[in-house]
This record gives sequence, structure tokens and C-alpha cells, in this order.
Amino acid sequence: MTSANTASTSSNPLSFPAGFTWGTATAAHQVEGNNWNNDWWEWEHRVGTRAKEPSGDTCDHYNLFPQDIAMLAKLGFDNYRFSVEWSRIEPEDGEFSQAEINHYRKVLEACHEHNITPVVTLHHFTTPRWVTARGGWVNDSTADLFARFSEKVAKSLGDGVGKWCTINEPNMVSTIGYLLGEFPPGTKSREARAKANEVFCQAHIKARDAVKSISSAPLGVTLAMQEYTISVDDESHRKAAEGKRDMAWDGLEDCFLEVAKGDDYFGVQTYTRERFNENGRMQPDADMRTTIMGYEFRPQALEACIRRAWDKTGHVPIIVTENGIATSDDNERIEYVHGALEGVLNCIQDGIDIRGYTYWSLMDNFEWMYGYGPTFGIVAVDWKTQVRTPRPSASWLGRIARANTLLPRNA
Repeated sequence: MTSANTASTSSNPLSFPAGFTWGTATAAHQVEGNNWNNDWWEWEHRVGTRAKEPSGDTCDHYNLFPQDIAMLAKLGFDNYRFSVEWSRIEPEDGEFSQAEINHYRKVLEACHEHNITPVVTLHHFTTPRWVTARGGWVNDSTADLFARFSEKVAKSLGDGVGKWCTINEPNMVSTIGYLLGEFPPGTKSREARAKANEVFCQAHIKARDAVKSISSAPLGVTLAMQEYTISVDDESHRKAAEGKRDMAWDGLEDCFLEVAKGDDYFGVQTYTRERFNENGRMQPDADMRTTIMGYEFRPQALEACIRRAWDKTGHVPIIVTENGIATSDDNERIEYVHGALEGVLNCIQDGIDIRGYTYWSLMDNFEWMYGYGPTFGIVAVDWKTQVRTPRPSASWLGRIARANTLLPRNA
């Protein structure tokens, strides 16, 4: 691991460090369209799940990626985080598709053509059907299967990859899929969640070793993190509330923060906070601002999560690999991101090594069980015509990226 300059080289307190990266992110299943061979496509079509609607064509990014990457560069960004779809590249056990490998090489080439650094995620929520048929992420062998897939991708595409992310938010797959039963496979078991966490950690370690034996590009894992605060009416209940919070940390974050200590960077992904009282998690109060997702409007959460990740990983460099808001009011999006970036600057001023900020998402897309309702994109998509329309927030954030300085919300 190398250290980067964590303080701005400028006297302007709103400037970010030299070399700080600015990007946006997508995930294959959310934007490519017609990824039918994975567990999520099956889940969308299964009777009785909470999935609002099927993903279908979504943004057709599989075919329209050249124009999307060109648009990203024109807006002013310098990197693009996207995922490769395991079920396309390895549609059956040990059968690798050269045509799909060639497709993702074209995506990498488009990035380089526009001076965009490709940040490749190897697993973003979706798992091939043939893997889930064997038990998915509660089967120890899945870690080895994922490492084999990761090695194949690194050998085939590694010379064009700027950064690697092994697994996107494994804690969300394990918790929502294996404990709450609202993501595939729909299991509701604390034991299954614990086992999935264990297998995901092993998968990350084995994939990291496989990829790093081939590629010198920086590698990390990303984690869904929330700011966790205590809210009690009676201080005598504080200890009980803290116990509930610590139990949540133990199941959602701690093992992944520990396993990341051997990585080149750690990906913080934050949208809101969770409050705890003596009874556990609390819903947002009726008078709180909330987003389309029902989250509390809380841009300050990013700063809190960066500080926790920095401390718990033993000072592994941080990249904000996702942060954003689902809103129908683009001014609110700008307000949210501005507040989040103020928190990033606070952390940098305190010596935390933060190397980049990635907005979720480049464009409106398929938001898993919520379907097409939540609008996270700085670019709007017309689902009938596939026409992309950058929102004012896209130009505003692009100007920040070019200046490497936090600009006023009305700039």
C-alpha cells in the first residue's frame, strides 16, 4: 500500500488533494438489460417476492455504453465504476464466453479512448443461476468458484483495468438476502446470514489473491455503511441502545472491515443513517426529510462512515465508491452532494487518506426490488426512447471534478 498526499496542495480549504478522482458508478444488472441467467432475473419473475417489476431492457447500456462513457467524459469525470456480469462471462460451470470477454474489453477501450479510468467490480449483487443452484453464498465452494472467475477476468482484461473491486456490498446480499429474505435467495435465518458473511469474506480474500497475482492495479472491497446514532428519551436506556447498535455493526460491517486490512483501498458506500434506541432500529420521525427510498436526508452520514472505516481498517486508504440520493428534485440532489463533500473535506483536513468520490449513479436505472421508481441518476433516462438527458447536477458535479474544488451549490 502506498500513501497519498491527504492534504490539499492549495491554500483553498475547499480544494481536494492532487490526484483525487471523480467518477460515477453503475452495476451491470441495473443498466445493461436482459441479464436473464442470474438469480436476480429469476427473483424478479418469481411469484410472491417484493420485486416491483422485472428489469427487462433497463438502460440498454450493454449496447449504448460508447455514448454513455463519452457523455461521462464530456461532463468532466475521470473514472467510471461498472461491473462485469459473472453470468454472462461464465454462463455454466467452467464454460467461459470469449464473446462476452470481448464485449467488456470494448467497454474498457471506450473508457481509455475518453481518458476515463475503468474501475471494475467483479460481483455486484447478481450470481449465476448455476452457482445459486449449488447453494449460493452459504456454500463454501462458492468462494473458490468466484476466485476462479476473478482470475479469468484478470487474465483476460487486467491490462486495461485501473482499479478492482472484488465484491459490492456483500453485507447487503447477506443481510437482505439471507436474513430478511427480501433479496434472492429469500432466506430468513441468522445462521444463514452469518454463513454468507463468512463465505463472502473468504471469496474476497481468494479473489484478491488471484487478481493481485496477475494485475498490479489497486484492489479493494466496498461496504454499505450507515451512520449509527443513539436516540433515547431516558439516558438510563443508552447502554441498551448501544448494545443494539453494536449488534448491528457485528452482523453488518465488522468482519468486512477486518478482512479489508490487506487491501489497497476500502470502498465506503453511504446514503443515510440509522438511529437506535433501547428497542433497536428506529424509523425516521414524521417531521424528518426523507428520500424516495424512505431514507432520512442525511448527507453528514458520509463523514461519519469514512471516519469509522478509517479507524476500523487500521488506516486503509478510502475511496467513496458510492454516495447519492434518490430524489425528484435535482436541487435537493445538489444540496445533498454538497453536504456530503463538505464532510469529505473535513476528513481530509484531519489527515484521513481519501482518494476519490464516486456518485451513485450515472443514470436512472433498475433499483432492485424497487424497480424504476427511485431516481438516483445525475442523468435522466427516457425508458421508451433510451434518450439520456443530463440533469443540472451532472454539470455541477462535473465542474467540481474539473476544478478539484468544492463549488457553491448555485455555481
